[in-house]
Amino acid sequence: MSPVAPEACVACGSAGLVPHLRVASEVDLAGLTPTTSRYGTALADIVRCRACGHGQLSPMPPAATLETAYADAAGDDYLQEAAGQRATAARSLALIERHAARHERLLDLGCWVGFLLAEARARGWSATGVEPSAFASAYARDVMGLDVRTADLLRAEVPTDHFDAVVLGDVIEHLPRPGEALDRVAGLLREGGVAWLALPDAGSAVARALGRRWWSVLPTHVQYFTRTSIRTLLRTHGWEVLDVRTAPKAFTARYYLQRLEGYSPLASRAAVGLAERAGLARRVLAPDFRDRMQVVARPR
Repeated sequence: MSPVAPEACVACGSAGLVPHLRVASEVDLAGLTPTTSRYGTALADIVRCRACGHGQLSPMPPAATLETAYADAAGDDYLQEAAGQRATAARSLALIERHAARHERLLDLGCWVGFLLAEARARGWSATGVEPSAFASAYARDVMGLDVRTADLLRAEVPTDHFDAVVLGDVIEHLPRPGEALDRVAGLLREGGVAWLALPDAGSAVARALGRRWWSVLPTHVQYFTRTSIRTLLRTHGWEVLDVRTAPKAFTARYYLQRLEGYSPLASRAAVGLAERAGLARRVLAPDFRDRMQVVARPR
């Protein structure tokens, strides 16, 4: 399939892109962490496709800029949220197992420190991960004891026609050329295999209401998929969509309240203090804001 023109919609190929959100674009990607409170900050303004509703940065940043940032990314926020991360992974794997023909070999592209891989291994999967961050991939290998390669997601050396499930959790919204990623994933799956994607839903009520202040408008997000546009992208690249539903994440109350810093640091500190005094800060919650989706698809 020929590549989409630079200023065309990456989901449907339409040239009908119109201005959507102006954002603060002076971003230093040095010291990138997997979480951020810089809501409303991106590498460029966001345009929207009139045909399918997809949002994307314009101009699209060079892939090399993002690759360097991901390789250097580090942070221990998620390490302190192991219980919630594992609970979220278990729910995700249950959905994958509902659709995959076999439950033998799983590949997690963009696995970070490996909580989903660890849960998959505990459920009997032979689990392999790829992670560009030197920090996160080393933690996955050295601390979690996982088979994780430090490599770019689209260039990692992994066997083709081999896996029963490929995971792209909070990944595809970071890729300037997501269609190429889907083409590669299709070649990695053996017959009956499925891909599972989790990503922000830019068509959700929360996203529309908050606009550029939505917490998923972040420095390294370059794509803003809606349910329509992710379906369109998948169909365009030869995939059959099997399941689309919301994908809430489980974190402690402290973690969620700390994320309020992107709106009001003072309110965030006050809320965390109140939760700690009430003995609720460590309680694991999974509120469904209905602005994150998970998709299961199979190559046609």
